[in-house]
Amino acid sequence: MKAFVFPGQGAQFIGMGKDLYDNNPTAHELFEKANEILGFRITDIMFAGTDDELKQTKVTQPAIFLHSVILAKCLGDEFKPDMVAGHSLGEFSALVAAGALTFEDGLRLVSARAQAMQKACELKPSTMAAVLALPDETVEEICHGIDGTVVCANYNCPGQIVISGEIEAIDAACAKLLEAGAKRALKLKVGGAFHSPCMEPARAELAEAIEHTNFSVPVCPVYQNVDALPHTDPAEIKGNLIAQLTAPVRWTQTVKNMIADGATEFVELGPGKVLQGLISKIDRAAQVSGQQ
Repeated sequence: MKAFVFPGQGAQFIGMGKDLYDNNPTAHELFEKANEILGFRITDIMFAGTDDELKQTKVTQPAIFLHSVILAKCLGDEFKPDMVAGHSLGEFSALVAAGALTFEDGLRLVSARAQAMQKACELKPSTMAAVLALPDETVEEICHGIDGTVVCANYNCPGQIVISGEIEAIDAACAKLLEAGAKRALKLKVGGAFHSPCMEPARAELAEAIEHTNFSVPVCPVYQNVDALPHTDPAEIKGNLIAQLTAPVRWTQTVKNMIADGATEFVELGPGKVLQGLISKIDRAAQVSGQQ
């Protein structure tokens, strides 16, 4: 069985999607439609902007979404997923690729999500940190014992967790995690504490946009971040998408569940190869490939 997976924030690079735009009429049309919907030429930044321009959350998230979704559309009949999943932002790409959301609605939601997250980041200084080579339970226990807000945000693969929260709490947690034997506890260059309670203002704002958007039954199960389980019911998908902003991304559990349910081949659609690397670490026997 074939699973298609879609990357999240951090996979972007200057030049992403340019070959598609230049050489595929379908891609060209969709990119131009996106420029119109967004009200600015995101393609100019994607293809020839600066790293700083591309790193702005309001640009990064729609850019990665567009690259991933347009790749899926350009595959045409070759895009026959038995299941899909996306990492954080990538969940929106997965939902559009699987037909649960239209291209236009998906892009509008991603843009609203990015702007809501940007605002939440500005409200309260917060950050994230990558923790390597400690068991999940140890990281959870240490975070739980810290004063202030700090939680496990991304369960990326065994021995790799990202924590998220207030800056002072993250600093205190990193010190304790290193004492406990972490190979690394390194703060990330991100705008704020994604997938933590710090994103509550963004969750509330995005919830309204999601509630007013029409969702359809996808062509295959979508494994969602909040519970790592397959979903096809539009109401469940909506609820999980709203919860996603303040809940952890359970990527390790998601990939394990997809394999348990019969996935033998994983194809990453979008910029970079981050998910291919994570999937290989979760299960060395998994067949992984990608298109960008």
